[in-house]
Amino acid sequence: MSAQATVLYDAPGPRARAFHRIASVAVALILLAVGYVVYRALDDKGQLTAEKWDPFLESTSWTTYLIPGIRGTLVAAAVSIVLALILGGLLGIGRLSDHRSVRIVSGFVVELFRAIPVLILMIFAYQVYAEYQVFKSSYLALAAVVTGLTLYNGSVIAEIVRAGILSLPKGQTEAAQALGMRKSQIMLTILLPQAVTAMLPAIISQMVVALKDSALGYLIGYVEVVRSGQQLGAFYGNYLPALLVVAAIMIVLNSALSALATYVEKRLRSGRKGRAAPTVPAVPPAAPGMDLTAGA
Repeated sequence: MSAQATVLYDAPGPRARAFHRIASVAVALILLAVGYVVYRALDDKGQLTAEKWDPFLESTSWTTYLIPGIRGTLVAAAVSIVLALILGGLLGIGRLSDHRSVRIVSGFVVELFRAIPVLILMIFAYQVYAEYQVFKSSYLALAAVVTGLTLYNGSVIAEIVRAGILSLPKGQTEAAQALGMRKSQIMLTILLPQAVTAMLPAIISQMVVALKDSALGYLIGYVEVVRSGQQLGAFYGNYLPALLVVAAIMIVLNSALSALATYVEKRLRSGRKGRAAPTVPAVPPAAPGMDLTAGA
């Protein structure tokens, strides 16, 4: 067997390597051809000219379209993330409750809203709020977007919380119960602080999902960055540059959110490592002939 072989597959022979090289070159040529066709089509439509980028050098394009869209995206994402974390924590702990009724209700809510697409939740919430005039008309779209994002992401976070708590050693819970601690005390002072560190990577990913899914609000009239980019492209006739700018903005927002969450995670981990473990006083060595049981 060749030295390049692994436990997963046998190393390719001379013919297989030659075939792989030919296939790679063929795929590269096909991609180049497709890219050239797309380039020609965009160039014929005038989407690649320098004039299409001129609107982004004007302040009115940002103050009228992009900045309000960015603000709308950040507001919807921030509110929904906070509410989803609260809802997810409550539902996740509820699924671990000793009371059967609480477990059933929490499990039903989690499975229900995890199964419904976010866009359907937004549209349904918008129709309900509009029908019963729950919010003012200027806040209808925002309330619907936040509701949909909160219900869906809160249900996903609930499963993350439940899995994080269950991943901890059971001996800690048993030891705390032996000391007479109530389950609420065990959950808040022992289990959750440890589970948060393990849950953070998954929670960060879900926060990024919430930020990206806020773009679905444009279908119900919510002013966010994707809708603003489409409006700017329709006004100036530069759809491709507008979409590229919107994509760059979303990349920056998601990268900033990920960096912030990662920083918080590192601080939490370093804080846990930096805590000094309780020291046990050393017992002095017994003198020769000393009876340690004396006076017991």
